[in-house]
Amino acid sequence: MSKKALQHLSNDPLLKKVIDSITLNIPKSNGDVYAALVRSIISQQLSIKAAATIYRRFLDLFENNYPHQEHVIKMAPETMRQVGLSRQKSSYIKNVASFFLEEDIIKTDWHVQNDEAILTTLTQIKGVGVWTVEMILMFTLDRPDVFPVGDLGIQQAMIALYDVNADKKELKPKLIEIAEQWKPHRSLACKYLWEWKDR
Repeated sequence: MSKKALQHLSNDPLLKKVIDSITLNIPKSNGDVYAALVRSIISQQLSIKAAATIYRRFLDLFENNYPHQEHVIKMAPETMRQVGLSRQKSSYIKNVASFFLEEDIIKTDWHVQNDEAILTTLTQIKGVGVWTVEMILMFTLDRPDVFPVGDLGIQQAMIALYDVNADKKELKPKLIEIAEQWKPHRSLACKYLWEWKDR
């Protein structure tokens, strides 16, 4: 993370207290959007430990531990269930594999596309929603200015930090307004907020 980004975010005195209290470790991504989508689907509604176990078992089904699209499409649902995947998650993973093959986007250079274009492309896949793609943008493609206002953790952290008192209808607009001051480094601000909330 850059000093410039931290200096900018530290202009917000409440966020500065969070930044000063945390050492943030952000793992380096390999930029593989397809693999990240598969992992994200597997991880939905599971604890980190359970998700990691099922993901590892799933990868063990493949040569070189990589879920190549052709192999995923041909895989029997029963085989996927045996490693702990529900019928629905198996279906969503197959949807992702089929989409990448049919749309010929396996070798896409995502870095030349803007955030909105990527959101539009990937949310066409059944089982892939806006939040999932926002996580891909932030953690797989390292986009600097993503604000996942629908994320429950971000909402809870901001309500606590900024003492937000708003009803359900007013909440998101209020949080978006607060986050305006963080532009163009909203992704980093959110990473600090997640870490702060989970301490």
